[in-house]
Amino acid sequence: MSVVHQLSPGWLLDHLSFINKINYQVHEHHEPCCSKNEPTTSVHLDSLHVDSMTSFGSSAKFIASGSTTKPENEDRGNCEVFMQKYIFRSELFDINKPHIISAVHKECQSNEKEDVMNGIKKEISISTLRKKRKRALTFNQGELDAMEYHEKIKGLILDGSRQIIQEGLKSGFLHPLSEKLEKCSEPIALPLDTCSLSELCEMAKHMPSLNELELLTLQLMENDMSVTEQDLFLRLVENTSSFTKIITLMGQKYLVPPKSCFLLSDISCMHPLLNCGKTYDVIVIDPPWQNKSVKRSNRYSYLSPLQIKQIPIPKLAAPNCLVITWVTNRQTHLRFVKEELYPSWSVETVAEWHWLKITNSGEFVFPLDSPHKKPYECLILGRFQEKTALPLRNVLPIPDHKLIVSVPCTLHSHKPPLTEVLKDYIKPDGEYLELFARNLQPGWTSWGNEVLKFQHMDYFIALESRS
Repeated sequence: MSVVHQLSPGWLLDHLSFINKINYQVHEHHEPCCSKNEPTTSVHLDSLHVDSMTSFGSSAKFIASGSTTKPENEDRGNCEVFMQKYIFRSELFDINKPHIISAVHKECQSNEKEDVMNGIKKEISISTLRKKRKRALTFNQGELDAMEYHEKIKGLILDGSRQIIQEGLKSGFLHPLSEKLEKCSEPIALPLDTCSLSELCEMAKHMPSLNELELLTLQLMENDMSVTEQDLFLRLVENTSSFTKIITLMGQKYLVPPKSCFLLSDISCMHPLLNCGKTYDVIVIDPPWQNKSVKRSNRYSYLSPLQIKQIPIPKLAAPNCLVITWVTNRQTHLRFVKEELYPSWSVETVAEWHWLKITNSGEFVFPLDSPHKKPYECLILGRFQEKTALPLRNVLPIPDHKLIVSVPCTLHSHKPPLTEVLKDYIKPDGEYLELFARNLQPGWTSWGNEVLKFQHMDYFIALESRS
């Protein structure tokens, strides 16, 4: 369970616990036990990998590793199957002090301090600082709108979070700062991400199209089978088993949890989602919003408001579908979702929630009144309106101004899980869809051009295996 405490203002979530309660167990077959009588080789979907980047095309195959098939006259019971358990790296949630700063930024700050010790550069720095202070006295309309919005919700966040955080400290889930002072927060070595998923999506566009009569869903089942590279990128991929599968792309391994489904593509190749004959009761959207800092950094691609409006939500949404959009704190984005985006999708706004990011000791990760970074993000909740839809039964009305409080992951844009906080507001056994996803969840269909990003093997630790 991800919900640690549920109070009237909202929920305290344990994101790490939610991930680690997923059954990240992998069947591992060991070759030595199957080496007698020259067994024939077959493909097992526990471990798929692409030959090489240069072989990208219709001739490239997923090659299985670590699995063979015995002759029919051999006792298959002699072949041992090991279960390998994986857990998410807990240090990725070690947020012990406010202000999450990467090792690169720390190094830059250190260099800047050394420069300031130089007399001439010190004078330049003071002069620049004075100019910045002068400019700060004048605010543009966007900044004024943001300040007005912040003042409106500030009391809600302070009062609500105080209750939730106190409950977390009382139960021992959160720890007073004095207990964490000795803990060293060393830089975390993250994967190099040499497999660029978005680039693979771009390359997939140039592949021959699948026959429309062919199945649009590829199931990673227990039975041995062989699939082409083309199958993966142009189809929904489902792990229907009760165990995790390992997919290897361009030498990088990714864990696919049980009962999960994903489509690796960009916005121009969403037709497998539209043609699979399924609609969804919950759609969570985390758009790559366009802003100046993203343009300058080139960290990831972004979509314009017009492109976001073109996402075919009405075709994906079931009657009374709950649509949830993650929004940055820019007022232009908030107004766009409420006044333009949702109406264009026939979605009625019903509530606005906030995700509040805290440290393990219950402090806000950024000062609440910081003019640059706020410790909260917004979620806009709406209902898809269909004229013929019947009212939902045994479903509570969605309350406004709820807080989701959690320690954030250090991975950029790794959002907290919403499954448990939404269960009272949707029908049982609903279908879940996440758009622009970067990770997978059991029971969810996930789509995006980086949909496997946080499933990278390097974010997990292998525990001792057992037979």
